[in-house]
Amino acid sequence: MNDDDYFAEVAGVLAAGGVPAAQIEATVEDLRAHLAETGASPEEEFGPAARFAARLGGRAPEPDGPDEAAEHWTWTADLFNDRRMLAVHGAQGWEVESLDPLGRFVCRRTPGTALRWEYRREVVAGRRRARVEDELTPEGWELCGEWLVYGYFKRPAAATAGPAGALAAPPAAPRQWLFLSRRGKAALAVWVLLTGGATSAFFVGGLGAPGFALAVALFSSLLGVWTASLETAAGRERRAGAE
Repeated sequence: MNDDDYFAEVAGVLAAGGVPAAQIEATVEDLRAHLAETGASPEEEFGPAARFAARLGGRAPEPDGPDEAAEHWTWTADLFNDRRMLAVHGAQGWEVESLDPLGRFVCRRTPGTALRWEYRREVVAGRRRARVEDELTPEGWELCGEWLVYGYFKRPAAATAGPAGALAAPPAAPRQWLFLSRRGKAALAVWVLLTGGATSAFFVGGLGAPGFALAVALFSSLLGVWTASLETAAGRERRAGAE
């Protein structure tokens, strides 16, 4: 990213946060003058543009900051549907703060300062984590939660959409909290049948407690491996398409 693109992104985030145009112009001029003295690139000196702009005065909500007016909402989706629902809810101004121990998305939204959010999911198991973070951090992506082998990343939509990333009138919080796809419902049904069979064997067929625990763990692990393999295959297809 060259200097002009970097400062255009900074200006877009600041504008989306309601910073006056004159103040944005003066800020960018000061930053350019500072870089002229140091000889550094903007990313080296300030970090990712969207995050830096939020610190300067963009109105992206700070996840750890107290805000009594903020709305809070927790929801979940299966691995076939989570990215689609993250896109839908991110467009409504919901920022994922974390994933809880059950794998639910813990979100918040601040009325009057809400921004649209972009999300992506990546496999971050093992050595892949460092490579993924190195690729995404310069583009303004921030890790906001993990589940199984997956990492979920977020960034304000203003990083790519500029002022259009601001949300003037967010809709009411959804009453629904569970969003399952057809494949997710099918996988859940299979898991229930298999674990139900293991439970019956435990009580009727003499399957001991260790065997029962092993069976449930095995079924769950197989389901996780299956979904991870689908994610890996999808990643290969995306890379092939990009080439």
